[in-house]
Amino acid sequence: MTDEYMTDDEQLEQVKRIVAENWLWVAGGIALGFALIFGYRYYDGYRNERALRAAAQFADMAAAVEHNDAAKARQLGAGLIQTYPTSPYADQAQLALARLSIDAGKPADAVAPLSQVMNNSKDDELRRIARLRLARVLIDQGKPDDAIKTLAEDKPGTFAAQFHDVRGDAFYAKKDMKDAAAEYTAALAGAEMGGVNPGLIQLKIVDLNAAAAAPAAASTGAAAPPAAAPVPSPTNKAKP
Repeated sequence: MTDEYMTDDEQLEQVKRIVAENWLWVAGGIALGFALIFGYRYYDGYRNERALRAAAQFADMAAAVEHNDAAKARQLGAGLIQTYPTSPYADQAQLALARLSIDAGKPADAVAPLSQVMNNSKDDELRRIARLRLARVLIDQGKPDDAIKTLAEDKPGTFAAQFHDVRGDAFYAKKDMKDAAAEYTAALAGAEMGGVNPGLIQLKIVDLNAAAAAPAAASTGAAAPPAAAPVPSPTNKAKP
């Protein structure tokens, strides 16, 4: 008998019979649904709690840095990285530890934390920041080829001008004036994207031209033109 020919009572009895025959499956489905909802809420709450703890610990680390307590900052940073390794605050702690190493005159100690963020961070911006800072460290260590290689392994996006700028510093350190000039010019052309100081890059180009002109003047016996003002070395000393 089809449903359309059944009376209301007959349809009700049919529903009761189906429920009676399948109550275990129905109850199991309901229980599973509640378990999934409860489990998700528990996990979401647990994750939020860990995020808040990581944020609080990073805030403590930042306060220690602000108060020039490097030892405490390192301790808090190491603990944060160990306890919350997948948190974005762990990446920030790695960058802060690298900065502390630079400030302490130990640039070699900055390589590991910067490499960690560059290779493993889930944040594209942080990866590029770490790449730039690592390249600067390598230039200061007298490893411009490694710096160039480091910067060649990424698509810089909005960081393009900064990548050109630091690559220019690396080529200048190699005394490759032609490629340095090309990189500085590209950095200047992309300065509107931000992240670089157009005035400083122009000074670097002036310094570059003066350095390139000096050997030519010496070879002809002519005096090199005097510099209008002292110009800093193009090597970017910005600290991580």
